[in-house]
Amino acid sequence: MNEEYDVIVLGTGLTECILSGIMSVNGKKVLHMDRNSYYGGDSASITPLEDLYKRFNIPGSPSETMGRGRDWNVDLIPKFLMANGQLVKMLMYTEVTRYLDFKVIEGSFVYKGGKIYKVPSTEAEALSSSLMGLFEKRRFKKFLSFVASFDENDPKTLEGVDPKRTTMLEVYKKFDLGQDVVDFTGHALALYRTDEYLHQPCLEAINRIKLYSESLARYGKSPYLYPLYGLGELPQGFARLSAIYGGTYMLNKPIEELVTENGKIVGVKSEGEVARCKQLICDPSYVPNSVTKLGQVIRVICILSHPIKNTNDANSCQIIIPQNQVNRKSDIYVCMISYAHNVAAQGKYIAIVSTTVETNDPEGEIKPALELLEPIEQKFVSVSDIYAPTDLGTESQIFISRTYDPTTHFETTCNDIKDIYKRMTASEFDFEEMKRKKTDIFGEDQ
Repeated sequence: MNEEYDVIVLGTGLTECILSGIMSVNGKKVLHMDRNSYYGGDSASITPLEDLYKRFNIPGSPSETMGRGRDWNVDLIPKFLMANGQLVKMLMYTEVTRYLDFKVIEGSFVYKGGKIYKVPSTEAEALSSSLMGLFEKRRFKKFLSFVASFDENDPKTLEGVDPKRTTMLEVYKKFDLGQDVVDFTGHALALYRTDEYLHQPCLEAINRIKLYSESLARYGKSPYLYPLYGLGELPQGFARLSAIYGGTYMLNKPIEELVTENGKIVGVKSEGEVARCKQLICDPSYVPNSVTKLGQVIRVICILSHPIKNTNDANSCQIIIPQNQVNRKSDIYVCMISYAHNVAAQGKYIAIVSTTVETNDPEGEIKPALELLEPIEQKFVSVSDIYAPTDLGTESQIFISRTYDPTTHFETTCNDIKDIYKRMTASEFDFEEMKRKKTDIFGEDQ
């Protein structure tokens, strides 16, 4: 242990494991430790099912109808991958895909007036959707073709819209889109959690809708992917990448002290020994005095013996309940996966509901989502705090990740990874650069 490292990483959440892999690929000497005996930290996948009951203090053990405990692999924080998104690029460029198998999520749905509808995201789907009336469909089709051809560097495609000044609200007005269409476009296509984006320049929202459409175009059923055996496979894949490049992993290591000199990290003390380092990456739980609480997330894991109603008996899907539909400030999300992904016993489904807490009755807030899932065989409820670093790490060289938010995709997590990378290295994260480093070492044919 008494060695000197370039970077020590504490915690094995996905953010920490990806950064540890990236730093190892960059030629840094990395030591990665976790006080837990398993990978994934807060975003672990729990197996067997008995362990999930213990973790949530549910008395007794799972009933026989739940099948074998070892057939279950339940994510504590459910998220899907956008097929054309940043995490898929990180997986492909680092070749971590070789350790994983993915399935396409079968459908993406949106809640309106107490019912759920398939999200129309292509011009053909827009024309057949029951979400809109005939004239609305035509206007929405025009809007989608405008977004598809939109290129901020080509004035001919802008139709008078200034990407950096025109607000998204003004763009919607330009195409005369009604409130319901604005709701599902902003929340189910652009995947915003609140309506604040409406008053900001439209470029980011248009790019988000493009990402959704391009991700959908890759596989056809939905824009989302999910790894077989659960999300716990992701941090382990990046841990393997780090190990290939000389990274050292130690699980079950109690962290006694972060050793600093003149306000700067110089090492980590564990079991009486100090490992020295120049930089430290960690999750908020290791540095409670350097983070601020932004709010809370409620997540409810529900075990079902049936697919969700009105989803064409999909084995997997996402449902977004836009804030305006249920008089809230933020959206409610439902992620559903099943035995088809090797995460549940045969014939069983796992639906996870999540949202930002807004009242003193978090469970009451997600009632509309739980009603969509009835009957529920067993549920596991957690309310957790969301933290963000107050220390950017420029002086201390301690770089702290953000807590996972309630969204059902990894784009915000990837933004956090890129942000930490930039603060650590003073250079932008470059996907192409990672690709080059990989081919330099492994050769083109890997």
